[in-house]
Amino acid sequence: MNNKSAPQTGIEADISEWLEALENIRDCYGDGGVKTLLDDLNEWSRNRNIPLSEDQFNSPYLNTIEVSTEPDYPGDIDLEKSIENILRWNAMAMVLQGQDSGAGVGGHIATYASAATMMEVGFNHIFRKRSANYGGDLIIPQPHTSPGVYARSWLEGRLDTAQLENYRRELQPHTGLTSYPHPRSMPDYWQVANASMGLSTPTAIYQARFAKYLENRGLKAKKGGKVWCFIGDGETDEPEVLGSINIAAREKLDNLVLVVNCNLQRLDGPVRGNGKIIQELEASFKGSGWNVIKVIWGSGWDRLLDEDNDGNLRKRMEECVDGDYQRYSILPGEHQREHWVDGNPQLEAMMNSLNDEEVKQIKRGGQDVKKIYAAFDAAAKCGDKPTVVLVKTV
Repeated sequence: MNNKSAPQTGIEADISEWLEALENIRDCYGDGGVKTLLDDLNEWSRNRNIPLSEDQFNSPYLNTIEVSTEPDYPGDIDLEKSIENILRWNAMAMVLQGQDSGAGVGGHIATYASAATMMEVGFNHIFRKRSANYGGDLIIPQPHTSPGVYARSWLEGRLDTAQLENYRRELQPHTGLTSYPHPRSMPDYWQVANASMGLSTPTAIYQARFAKYLENRGLKAKKGGKVWCFIGDGETDEPEVLGSINIAAREKLDNLVLVVNCNLQRLDGPVRGNGKIIQELEASFKGSGWNVIKVIWGSGWDRLLDEDNDGNLRKRMEECVDGDYQRYSILPGEHQREHWVDGNPQLEAMMNSLNDEEVKQIKRGGQDVKKIYAAFDAAAKCGDKPTVVLVKTV
């Protein structure tokens, strides 16, 4: 990391030497050695009451799990994609049929459309039922995704067509399906009531805490089992969400995984048009003692990031706010390219390696099964603390 372009003086020369020394430590001891050294430096600063940067709880706006450490995907991606598309279609048809029937009941479509990939990865490869050797996972889905869960159950033969046709009409002769998860209305189907915005998170925390309570007193076998709770990024503004996360870390609830569907959109507008909700939530959860895993970019970005030797692409990713990313989701490829480049010749050369259609179709992490599986697999193996997975979707 020698800089031979110009002589450096004062603090700049010292910083250059420190960075070179850090590179040597990483070569000798790996990332763990660098982390140990920086932790000691942070402790040294705190002991002398030297204020550190306010963004110390934020990592770069990149995927937490590096490409080199991603596990192999265990499924048939093409087959799973076909099934996922069927589920999206049936979930949408169920809602529209309820609206078109004249009953006017309607429902939500966009939430499941954005969350379908992550939920299918979970159902296919992560979530495990109770068995003789495993305690079983408890799944608390995002309430507005219930049409997609019903669509999957219909495909599996657990629900019949008459039930789907009576979605949101529970008093029909052939029985209907509840709008949102509720075990009182559907005791043989749903396990946890979670329709009220914001209440899913404290519900999941206390479910996980009670499971630990029973295990620690010999009333429940220690066979594992996770509580997987899915919420939306707009839902995190409800005071019950961030107001309850400290207890999960304090109780070391490593049996809890909270998945935040960060599609950057709430019912009545952007979540953080001029900010970054993922970075904001990362700081909140890290500050509360949680393990944080970010899933932001799909595999299509891997090559570009690997070629980003000067950091121009990473810098641009940091500069763009959520309002920009929402705009990208509807812009043609040529206009996305223009906004990404922003007059930078290095970025222009990099983005020119993709045609307009490739620029338009490049995925976010939440629509990439490989990235989601890597994050969920890591979350399932995390110990000593709860985990939040921040997944960027459309």
